[in-house]
Amino acid sequence: MKPKLKKGVKELVAEAEAEIEAVTAEQAIALAADPDVVLVDLRDIRELERDGRIPGAFHAPRGMLEFWVDPESPYHKEIFSSGKRFIFFCAGGLRSALATQTVQRMGLSPVCHIKGGFRAWKEAGGPVEYNPTEKQ
Repeated sequence: MKPKLKKGVKELVAEAEAEIEAVTAEQAIALAADPDVVLVDLRDIRELERDGRIPGAFHAPRGMLEFWVDPESPYHKEIFSSGKRFIFFCAGGLRSALATQTVQRMGLSPVCHIKGGFRAWKEAGGPVEYNPTEKQ
């Protein structure tokens, strides 16, 4: 018999979505041109290689995000101290909802995520680039 969790992924994501701002893919496409906005791709490198990337997005693997955001961490990335607006995304919007909630709780601001993630971005006609050595 499998042990019952206190909270499952669905509940965690629902709680995160209640606390954070979400933008549509269409809004994110429009905001991507703003020099004060940084799109942050949380997907695994294999997903980027397989599915393509949003041009100009900063890749921050989900497993390192908190360490890269925290200025006290030896792994801190200066981009997260830039004062810009951060729009997080993953493949479908679940990991990015949790990540956005986490960095918001850490004090990073302003932050939001793309509802529906990279899939919604592609469906809305957002630009996608592929590694030139990959098949498209």
